[in-house]
Amino acid sequence: MSPSSPLSLDMRSYGAESTTDRHGFAQIVLPLEGALVMEVGSRGGRIGRGELAFVETDLRHDQTSDQPNRSFILDLDPEDLSPHLREELGRRPFCALSPAANKLVDFMALMAAQTDTRPETLHPMVERWAPLLFETLAGSPPRARLRLAGLMTAVEAAPGRNWSAASMASHAGLGVSRLHELFRQELDTTPRAWLSELRVQKVREELGSGHVSIAELAYRFGYCDQSALTRAMRKATGMPPAAYRRRMQDAPSPLTPGDRPEPASKPA
Repeated sequence: MSPSSPLSLDMRSYGAESTTDRHGFAQIVLPLEGALVMEVGSRGGRIGRGELAFVETDLRHDQTSDQPNRSFILDLDPEDLSPHLREELGRRPFCALSPAANKLVDFMALMAAQTDTRPETLHPMVERWAPLLFETLAGSPPRARLRLAGLMTAVEAAPGRNWSAASMASHAGLGVSRLHELFRQELDTTPRAWLSELRVQKVREELGSGHVSIAELAYRFGYCDQSALTRAMRKATGMPPAAYRRRMQDAPSPLTPGDRPEPASKPA
């Protein structure tokens, strides 16, 4: 992605009233439910699940619907698209998705439903997902680095799955040795070490904010038993899970300016 890329993904719904707009970035509209009637420049079309609409930079566009609907709206810098794909989408702004592209949209819809959708949480996932979508729309097999990004997104979505180096390599469509090579090049770690760190981080987040039992957390995040989770937490934090939970949940929340107590008034 270019440094100035406006890349972001939102889920929106539209009604019967016109929402004519134009902006200094491109958009890809991906319906998830219902259908949209759109005008892009001088061309009009109706799109539903399994189709897309492309809006080029600064092009006036409008979208309405007479039924319940939800769509992903992907804002992007058109320079992030290959010249061929940008030309094709500009020539045919309404088109059907390939089966592979449909699977990527379905995957992101599932992640959006299951994941904290705050921008700081969702954006890293979108940064890995969008290049895969662009290459799939262009009809190109994903490059090795993009396969690694797709694998990481899948593992982050299901860290409790019985992942091994072999199963991760298979998911990414790579050989095990190539997977290790990419992890070393891109992340300076191994698949196993990255997975271990991810699982501990997920557990720490749960311990800091929730009340799920430690045995359940061990099961949920892929540890063979509670003892294995305890060993991993001791190695990462120096504390067993129960002590870490007490420390995090008993810690006072930082005061925001609006929360600060008023200074005591001076006696008259």
